[in-house]
Amino acid sequence: MSAPVLTSPPAHPPAPPRSAGPGAVVAIARWSAAHRWTTLLLWAGAVVLAVVVGSGVGTRQLTAAESGTGESGRADVVLDGAGFPDPLVEQVLVQTRAGGPLGPDGTAAAADVAAALAGVEGVAAVGDAVPSADGTALLVPVTLASDEDEPAQDAALAVVREVEGVQADHPDLRLASAGSASLDATLGEQVDEDFRRAELLTLPVTLAILVVAFGALLAAGVPVLLGLTAVAAALGLTALVSQVLPVDASTSSVVLLMGMAVGVDYALFYVRRAREERAHGASPRDAVELAAATSGRAVVTSGLAVVVSMAGMYLAGSPVFTSFATGTILVVAVAVIGSITVLPAVLALLGGAIDRPRLPLLRRAGGGREDSRTWSAVVRVVLARPLLSLVAGAVVMLAVAAPALAMRTALPGLDSLPRDSAVLRTYDRIIEAFPQEGTSDVVAVWRADGEALDAGAVRAAVEDLQGDLVAAGATASPTAPEVEVSPDGTVARFAVAREGASDTDAAREALADLRDEELPATVGALDGVSTAVTGATAWDVDFGAKMAERMPVVVTFVLALTVVVLTVAFRSLAVALTAGALTLLSVGAAYGTMVAAFQGSWAEGLLGFESTGAVVAWIPLFLFVVLFGLSMDYHVFVVSRVREGVRAGLPLREAIAAGVSRSAGVVTSAAVVMVAVFSIFATLSLLEFKQLGVGLAVAVLVDATVVRGVLLPAAMAVLGERTWWLPRWLGWLPQPSH
Repeated sequence: MSAPVLTSPPAHPPAPPRSAGPGAVVAIARWSAAHRWTTLLLWAGAVVLAVVVGSGVGTRQLTAAESGTGESGRADVVLDGAGFPDPLVEQVLVQTRAGGPLGPDGTAAAADVAAALAGVEGVAAVGDAVPSADGTALLVPVTLASDEDEPAQDAALAVVREVEGVQADHPDLRLASAGSASLDATLGEQVDEDFRRAELLTLPVTLAILVVAFGALLAAGVPVLLGLTAVAAALGLTALVSQVLPVDASTSSVVLLMGMAVGVDYALFYVRRAREERAHGASPRDAVELAAATSGRAVVTSGLAVVVSMAGMYLAGSPVFTSFATGTILVVAVAVIGSITVLPAVLALLGGAIDRPRLPLLRRAGGGREDSRTWSAVVRVVLARPLLSLVAGAVVMLAVAAPALAMRTALPGLDSLPRDSAVLRTYDRIIEAFPQEGTSDVVAVWRADGEALDAGAVRAAVEDLQGDLVAAGATASPTAPEVEVSPDGTVARFAVAREGASDTDAAREALADLRDEELPATVGALDGVSTAVTGATAWDVDFGAKMAERMPVVVTFVLALTVVVLTVAFRSLAVALTAGALTLLSVGAAYGTMVAAFQGSWAEGLLGFESTGAVVAWIPLFLFVVLFGLSMDYHVFVVSRVREGVRAGLPLREAIAAGVSRSAGVVTSAAVVMVAVFSIFATLSLLEFKQLGVGLAVAVLVDATVVRGVLLPAAMAVLGERTWWLPRWLGWLPQPSH
């Protein structure tokens, strides 16, 4: 085995390896500080230009067909290109309040609904009332004039208002409407309300925490401004990139989340270090350069690690994750550039004024001891028994992660939404009275050679399929589904009605039977015909299968490249491997907490949700790459402080104690900001945001406490001088300049 290569200086150091030079980060910071107004104007101009150009070109969003995966994705693409007329239909439900049979009053109410809606703007037609099988309800179909989002939603809401007016004339009956447009409008209103609340809370909460951390308004405001300008610029750049690579509608929310997280973190680390150097007697200019040589370099290293993690989403095999990767990489890159340019300029411009106005009650919080007494005490205990601390901490983390072994994933359906909306409650009543209006598997049929279909043969095969489905009890409709043919005759489609929700095991089993047995034996047996099944259940199954297939690839990619980045940055393979292992424990703890909280029902009252028995399918992979990136922030900054101590001549254990305690204040402040922001997401209505908020908050909290305060110092102490181990074959790596 090759002997370790140590980066800590021995008594008589050999000739140093090839150096990286005086340091590009320091050179950039020096120039920015010397040309402060030029730098600030360039930054402001670049941000404004990105926003203006991005707004001008607009953001090209992924269509539903472009967002799919697997067989359902193929079906969506075929159907999207077939030119089917797809008018949106709202359904008006008429039933007695007691649930009994409808009499003449029901028929009269349905006629009144049709008359009231006939002249409503946005309504194209009102169909004949359809009775339920048991005679307890009528369903009046209302075809909307537009299938575009906003006009359709406006028309659907107009239908809701007109039906409410008719309801007043029939107090003994229940009249209400629901449909895809009204459901989309209701969901959109809920999401908009949630994010308005989140945005209103995020900025003041972040600023309040930073004011406590710094004890001064200007020092607290600088990180927030960097985060906001980074987000604004990145959104403009994302709009430009979307002209080539369309993005998902949620990308802007992801950019905001990540941009504020890393932007505030980087500025916090940089500003805190500059203040620390000034407290030691450095001039404002020297303080800026020293901060650049230490925290600035750590920001660049951390930013590279985050970008590597985010790039893992390109391998997920989903256009949605591709758009998330693009947006997050852009915002992290902008935040890093701002940290090494505009921050030095701001610090040089403000000088000592950055500590103003001082808040007397918070004076000690912002300008107290450099070392944290609490973390100094904790790390002393850890270093006294490092192996025991390492084992005990790892056991605790593994215990928290254990529930993740039982993780079940699924895409959220309408059943996951809170039932405080009248439209959703009406939808539930419609499905109960008319099961065929609920879950369905949509089958696309086409010829591989692009020629026209034999529509008669397709319809005959669908009749055979219906017989098989009825015999197996696998359909909610007693009659064969209507077969629609595209205008050019090359594509057909039909829907197989199912009973129950789309995310149940029964729905998945029925889909598997349809794909593997029933379709191949009927419609799929026609000469030259291809089939594919889409719909809510198919999306769920195909997306989950894609995530399960790609997760190992993404994990391997992120781990491997992160190890490479950290090995080069610290010239230590041991540091890189330790970082990867400890971050995996943090991710495991987040997974375990999400499974324990959301796959059961004990936390429903606490977090305000109804359990679906599953974790939202896209969250595990997204959470992994985000947490791997964010946790690198803390790891890089703590290890950088430890290495500073070693280079200053401290014994390793003293350097570990000093590094942990001296970085404690800034890391704790950064963690509190992120935990607070992520906890706000846990209060939102949608289940996926609750799960994402809880997972991120738990992981950051664990990473900033157990990992940074116990496992990392314990691991470095157990390794001893092997902490800086580098194989001989990597000896050519340049020695960091600082």
